[in-house]
Amino acid sequence: MEQEVIEKKPQKQDRQPGIEAEMNPKPEYIKATYKASGKLNGKVALITGGDSGIGRAVSVHYAKEGADVGIVYLDEDVDAQETKKLVEAEGRKCLLFKGDVKNADFCKETVQNIISELGSLNILVNNAGMQIPQKEAEAITEDQLEQTFRTNIFAYFYFAQAAVEHMKEGDCIINTTSVTAYRSSPNLIDYSSTKGAITSFTRSLATNLAKKKIRVNAVAPGPVWTPLIVSTFEEEKIKKFGSETAMERPGQPSELGPAYVFLASDDASFITGQVMHVNGGEVVNG
Repeated sequence: MEQEVIEKKPQKQDRQPGIEAEMNPKPEYIKATYKASGKLNGKVALITGGDSGIGRAVSVHYAKEGADVGIVYLDEDVDAQETKKLVEAEGRKCLLFKGDVKNADFCKETVQNIISELGSLNILVNNAGMQIPQKEAEAITEDQLEQTFRTNIFAYFYFAQAAVEHMKEGDCIINTTSVTAYRSSPNLIDYSSTKGAITSFTRSLATNLAKKKIRVNAVAPGPVWTPLIVSTFEEEKIKKFGSETAMERPGQPSELGPAYVFLASDDASFITGQVMHVNGGEVVNG
């Protein structure tokens, strides 16, 4: 299976964000057996980090379920164009927004642009993220700390603030947190701190927006085979990646996509302020 290939042929990339087109083996973004049922017909979704990895999986699943999609990405043009092609192959519209989510003005302008182009915004998926492993806490520089927090949590605020102005009853926000918010991750102290912040952000924003009947939830992935992994970890870590889970393998983005579909759909109409754990069997609290 794919996990055996990953263990035999780990591939390290030299810069972040990683490029899915250059991964070997490539992640699976949707299962061939996935059956869509129009759960998101007529919806418009904006997905940050939507060009690759979990973001690509969400984009393609949403398109299959009937949503038009806007994809926010940094500079991975090849990946973004491929995801656009996949979305359009499902007969849906796909807009690409290239820029830095650390920039508040870019986030606000992106929300305005997708509404101008597609007429509404029903689903915001805050998913873009970065991580820089460090073996020692004192190795985390002030610059690294700021970049990680601005990318992983500030941007979620920026997009949510801009989106909520245009959302209506039944619309929703879905944030990508992480299993690292719930258990120790000694080499990712700043990253896991941002993921803890995202979890708290999700819960507090959910109760704040409940009166407007806008739902806010999160997905907490465990180890998932994405470009972020091959662009940040060393080869030995990549070889063993995911082996610590009960299933003894990393997840595929295709195994995350349906969770985002569920939380965006009317099936989750009585769910807000919650975190869905898709992590291969890691037991967590919270």
